[in-house]
Amino acid sequence: MISFFGFSQENSSETKQKGHLNLNKFRQMYQEFSSPNMFRTAAGAPGPAYYQQQADYKMDIELDDRNKRISGSETITYTNNSPDNLEYLWVQLDQNVRKKDSPSLERDGSGVRPFYPPSGFTNEFLTDPFDGGFNVEYVKDEDGKTLSYFINQTMMRVDLPKVLKSGEMFSFSMKWWYNIQDHVNQDGRSGYETFESDGNRSYIIAQFFPRMAVYNEIEGWQNYQFWGNGEFALPFGNYEVKITVPADHILDATGELQNRKEVFSKDMLKRYNKAKKSYDKPIMIVTQSEAEETEKSFSNNKKTWHFKAQNVRDFAFATSRKFIWDMMAVKIGNRDVMAVSLYPKEGNPLWEDYSTIAVAETLKTYSDYTFDYPYHKAISVHAKQIGMEYPMICFNFGRPNIDGSYSDDVKFGMIGVIIHEVGHNFFPMIVNNDERQWAWMDEGINTFVQYLTEQKLGKDYPEIIYPNENYPSDRGPAELITNYMSVDQNFLAPIMTNPENVYSLGPNAYGKPATALNILRETIMGKELFDHAFKTYSKRWMFKHPTPEDFFRTMEDASAVDLDWFWRGWFYTTDYVDIGIKEVKQYYVSPGPGKEMRKIMEERGIPMNRLRPMIYFEDFENDTENLKDGNPLENSKLLNNYLNENYSEEEISNLKVPKYFYEVIFDKPGGLVMPIIVEYEYEDGTKEKIKYPVQVWRKNDNEVSKLIKSNKKIINITLDPDLETADIDTSNNSWPKKQEDSDFDKFKKRIKG
Repeated sequence: MISFFGFSQENSSETKQKGHLNLNKFRQMYQEFSSPNMFRTAAGAPGPAYYQQQADYKMDIELDDRNKRISGSETITYTNNSPDNLEYLWVQLDQNVRKKDSPSLERDGSGVRPFYPPSGFTNEFLTDPFDGGFNVEYVKDEDGKTLSYFINQTMMRVDLPKVLKSGEMFSFSMKWWYNIQDHVNQDGRSGYETFESDGNRSYIIAQFFPRMAVYNEIEGWQNYQFWGNGEFALPFGNYEVKITVPADHILDATGELQNRKEVFSKDMLKRYNKAKKSYDKPIMIVTQSEAEETEKSFSNNKKTWHFKAQNVRDFAFATSRKFIWDMMAVKIGNRDVMAVSLYPKEGNPLWEDYSTIAVAETLKTYSDYTFDYPYHKAISVHAKQIGMEYPMICFNFGRPNIDGSYSDDVKFGMIGVIIHEVGHNFFPMIVNNDERQWAWMDEGINTFVQYLTEQKLGKDYPEIIYPNENYPSDRGPAELITNYMSVDQNFLAPIMTNPENVYSLGPNAYGKPATALNILRETIMGKELFDHAFKTYSKRWMFKHPTPEDFFRTMEDASAVDLDWFWRGWFYTTDYVDIGIKEVKQYYVSPGPGKEMRKIMEERGIPMNRLRPMIYFEDFENDTENLKDGNPLENSKLLNNYLNENYSEEEISNLKVPKYFYEVIFDKPGGLVMPIIVEYEYEDGTKEKIKYPVQVWRKNDNEVSKLIKSNKKIINITLDPDLETADIDTSNNSWPKKQEDSDFDKFKKRIKG
């Protein structure tokens, strides 16, 4: 039945349509989400049966500086905390992605590019592929018996002599070596850099040992190969690592140094003890002049550095005779944490001025939004072209010119990457998601908190940026993602896509989810609700393995905000935001049925005398004879009679009687539903901003009308005046329609800041 003004007409058979599934943007995500269970609850928390495996390591590592090779022996003790019995173990050999016959070298389509940098041309056409990858010498059980194993690309299956039952432990050892790559010219997340000026190298070493894969209730063994983009999934464990390097090297690593008195000079020890009490500025442990003197020679002696780390998911280290070393203390809760930087002289003056300060501020701000940083230190290591993270240590780019000068881009790029990589200690080193499958869970979430940290840093240290300006974050604000969300749909993938399968990993896994969370915090939920829910998620999943659903569910559970519409649109689709003002009409209260009403009655075949007395609105465009802006009480006897019968004279005199009525019709060319944020400007110069909740689209996904009553005449209407919804096209955001900006002007607006 179609109902209109109290009259009904049957639908004719010609107008009937076929039924359809529930396509409403606000439907619940029961089809997308897994069913909650005893392992993971519907609230997004670990369930009563939640478990995770543990892998403990003892390693002896040696770095051969002359031959650029690393070798090691390790013993892994694996604890099966699952309810399942295991017939074999899977170990990750991520360095195998660098074998010269690795399938990863042929994973992409290829053709002739229009141009190549010299290094790229040389590597692709003039030299053989780098011969990297693990050379496994043996795999043995704890009694020294050889174990059978099989290597499948970057995964190694170790066959167990007997089933490893639930609750049991198994220890095995292996010996291996590989050639270290030049990360400057051969890319990669770790490796060495050679400094032409003095012939020395600095090493940033990671993924350097065979590491246990994750086993869980979601997919059993995590068996997605390491192809290069998707990063890592690792269990937690305890580490004891001894690293032997040339005696003149300075080294730091994941974990707590056990033999400081053996590897530190007396001066270094004094400075270290001073740094432990310095909360306002870094203290030099190794000065630039000392590093410059050391790099002049090459020691033939060796030194072993001994580290222990509890409850970490990985281990990495950096070493060089070129390193300058500074530290300062940071108060986190009731504990002192050391903020540390390692860098060659080529990093100065930038690194001496900013690195350790950035580390300290990152630890404080991230702790405020999540949980108190639990480890005893965080290290920032200078590395050309690299930004990469590991527990307690990260590698960061940012190098001034040879004469020490640098641009703002270099400075803010360096500070930004340090914040980002140190922040990864929280996501995913502690809140330990599967990076191999869901890059956004650590990169996007971390980029979001990076943005919050950058803005706070700009306020706490105004001397770092220009006076009266905000920190120039390049990800986070909504307007910075609109270009990406506007590109050809053939080159877009939803955020919920494996990182190997997207065209532009940066905006997809970093920028878009960071923007989504920023919008969620500032526009959808509000800071107080968001911050509480975000901290709840962070604390729930400390030292555990969350999935995307655990994050989505916790954010709703801890806030009482239904966000299924938001997750589906922003994370599961490539839809974009585009909301516009389609039409604005002005109405007045008419003494009787106007032209529009008469036309409707005529079309419906309803005699005018069948209409009950009503108060009528008339569109000015449909009535050029009775244009009136005045008080509706003057135009409707029916309204006057009703008021006089039901209200006292005093009550009538206190009524707020609008003089103007407008119908604003909003349309939505884009696929994403979002709140409608609109600013009304009145004839007297005042403005009013109103946010209509996103649910306004729940019954009509294409068009929404709003009736505006006012005592003042509206002269301008602007949608999303503060650019907070990531609307990709602002040309339809104004009434009266403004002259459209040129493409260049739009571009300038989008990259401001």
